Amino acid sequence: MSLNSIDRKKEILKLLDSKGKVNTKELVKRLEVSSETIRRYLEELENENKLKKVYGGAIKINYGVIEPEHIKRNSTNLDKKQSIAKYASKFVNDNESIIIDEGTTNLQIVDYIISVNNLKIITNSYPVLSKLISYENQGLFDGEVIFIGGKVNLKHQRTACPMSIDTMKNLYVDKAFISSEGILDSFGISSIDQNKALLSKEYIKNSKESFVLCDSSKIGIASLYKIADLEELDFVICDVEPPNEWKDKLNEINITWIEAK
Repeated sequence: MSLNSIDRKKEILKLLDSKGKVNTKELVKRLEVSSETIRRYLEELENENKLKKVYGGAIKINYGVIEPEHIKRNSTNLDKKQSIAKYASKFVNDNESIIIDEGTTNLQIVDYIISVNNLKIITNSYPVLSKLISYENQGLFDGEVIFIGGKVNLKHQRTACPMSIDTMKNLYVDKAFISSEGILDSFGISSIDQNKALLSKEYIKNSKESFVLCDSSKIGIASLYKIADLEELDFVICDVEPPNEWKDKLNEINITWIEAK
């Protein structure tokens, strides 16, 4: 197929419109260009807001997914949250088991990992579960999902109670992506809800690696219930660098703070 770059990108969008998703390897064969060229095309089309890049390819923007109303209402700093989630998704690999905690930043991860092969996802978030079901119904996700049950917090659309915590005690995962209402160098990460804090604590305890996802609005805040000290965490992914006065401590405790760009 002899096409110029404009025609190739049109062909990508045509395939995307008919299938809902495109695979980098398939595009390389179809368009007879290198994988680096395909990735560049996908990045350019994403910058034009014509698709969303995911692991191994791309999908239509919001393909088959209906956002819950409370997620729409809580879309503050959405661009920052998407950048954080996109960066976090780079740590998710084939054949892994992961936890996706509740929260609007964590919810964004789903869009970027649905093409990861043989993925097992554990969550207590109904919006995360709902997105995964929607993607599965469209043939875009074929992984395994374990929903942590228990008493439902209807306002926040999540489960977090003693039953949820007991369930998590019997599970162990490769990576946990944790949400937090606040992060402070002297107090760690925290939540305004006791049961959420206890469940997230169990997530961290029962994972090989833990990632806290937070935007800059959470820095310097300590909520009532501690989830974990910074020493207990492996990564913080944020939209900004840590405060200068925190950097010495972060180096001492060997935690990696990543500025998502």
